[in-house]
Amino acid sequence: MKVVTAAEMRHIDQDTIEGIGIPGIVLMETAGSAIVRAIERHYPACQRIGIFAGKGNNGGDGIVIARQLAHAGRDVHLFLVSPVESFTGEAHINLQIAKRLTASFGLQAPPKGRLRITEILSEKEGGKEGSVEGWKHWMANCELLVDAIFGTGLRGAVRGAIATVINDINSLRTPILSIDLPSGLDADTGNPLGACVRAERTVTIGLPKRGLLVHPGAELAGHLEVVDIGFPQQVVDSQNIKVNWTTAAQATEWIPPRPPASHKGSYGRVLVVAGSTGMTGAAALASEAALRAGAGLVTLATPKHLNAILESLLPEVMTLPLPETAAGSLAESATSAILEFAEKTKSVLAIGPGLSQHSETVALVHRLVRENREQGLGLRMVVDADGLNALAHATLGEAAIRRLLLQLGKEAVLTPHPGEMARLTNTPVSTLEADRIRTAQQFANEHGVTLVFKGAPTVIGHPNGDVWVNSTGNPGMATGGMGDVLTGIIAGLMAQGVPSERAAVLGVYLHGLAGDIAAEAVGMHGLIASDVLKAVPQVF
Repeated sequence: MKVVTAAEMRHIDQDTIEGIGIPGIVLMETAGSAIVRAIERHYPACQRIGIFAGKGNNGGDGIVIARQLAHAGRDVHLFLVSPVESFTGEAHINLQIAKRLTASFGLQAPPKGRLRITEILSEKEGGKEGSVEGWKHWMANCELLVDAIFGTGLRGAVRGAIATVINDINSLRTPILSIDLPSGLDADTGNPLGACVRAERTVTIGLPKRGLLVHPGAELAGHLEVVDIGFPQQVVDSQNIKVNWTTAAQATEWIPPRPPASHKGSYGRVLVVAGSTGMTGAAALASEAALRAGAGLVTLATPKHLNAILESLLPEVMTLPLPETAAGSLAESATSAILEFAEKTKSVLAIGPGLSQHSETVALVHRLVRENREQGLGLRMVVDADGLNALAHATLGEAAIRRLLLQLGKEAVLTPHPGEMARLTNTPVSTLEADRIRTAQQFANEHGVTLVFKGAPTVIGHPNGDVWVNSTGNPGMATGGMGDVLTGIIAGLMAQGVPSERAAVLGVYLHGLAGDIAAEAVGMHGLIASDVLKAVPQVF
């Protein structure tokens, strides 16, 4: 599913109205109907509903919702946070309709199933309606509050009287449903612009906005739901939108098939280059995850002194015991054996889990990258953890790091967390996190690799500029070993012939969904990587 900026959404809306000819008033009515259905699904028992409407299109949607809910028998109070005379266009038309349907215009309570309207920021009656005391008790009696104050057109920080209204809304324990995005939220960055609604649920119209998927916007939006109101696909496609949101439908489409007549050789091989003294768990998790993701055969290349331990831990995984350093990590002299094995077996290389940062092991990683390129072997790689640390080693300058990254090739997948990303780019974590989408997009495009920028949310950048924002996962996954499982899943998918770019997107989605399934079973507190590993088959 495409993810839009505020500007892209405006263009889609404008082209639908002016180019296709669907009137704005029709789109507004359709949006209102879709959100009413969402309210009926999620809040069926709420009979007293307060709706806060601004003067723009977002407020117009809110007015449509107020009218339709009242028609359905709900007791609806429409609070106007802008003077009546400031409403224009479709919002003005719908306000006039709503006014004609009300028995009164003020604080008098009509019968159940009717609509009351209050202009809460007016100066009428000596400021009575504009005072907090004049309307707040009505708001407190509501069972659901609907936020339709600002949409994607917000400019500048929310202050003054409207900020007071938003803070009053947030102060109650009443559930809040925001239309399109929480009022006060920057649609592009996910940062609050002054006062901002903290919603329990956000129903966004047409397509998700970037600010709803990244923090703090994702937290302020609560549960996110996207409703289709009929924007033509050709209009959306004409915008050449580069950012996507991974959905279950997309992930399902990309899962590799399992034909009845297949055998283990049909599903490819993975060579996991991992492990060192004290870090056998990372190697084990990555290796088993590759099998759980569907790879036909997995071999673990590891220091020879760890061979017996890992063979006992992993009965389904083959091992390739290799020369080691005195510290118990892989020696540089193991390079040739790894490349020869991978080339002979056509294996995908998963490099890094628990590898250590020993100088010889760092040199091994450098040689694997360089010799794969120089010898034209064409081995596909997933690089994580100490593999990434080797690429960004302190002994290398920025130019040398860039050369190594460019040698990886477009079939490579890198999976850094923010700290590793900071080392790769020599950029503060705070700068990288300020715009996760741009960070992933820019790095992948500049270095010609697929980048999995792990975090909340994980963002995947492709060399062609496309970006995917993941929609699965939970805070319980913030614990050791989760990245090792992800590395194995991505490598296992690549071994089955899934292109690197898709394997990264699909792998992240499946990994997060396995975490969600595991959290349902054991809870988020105490969730560990092996719980997620066990849930991977259920995901498929």
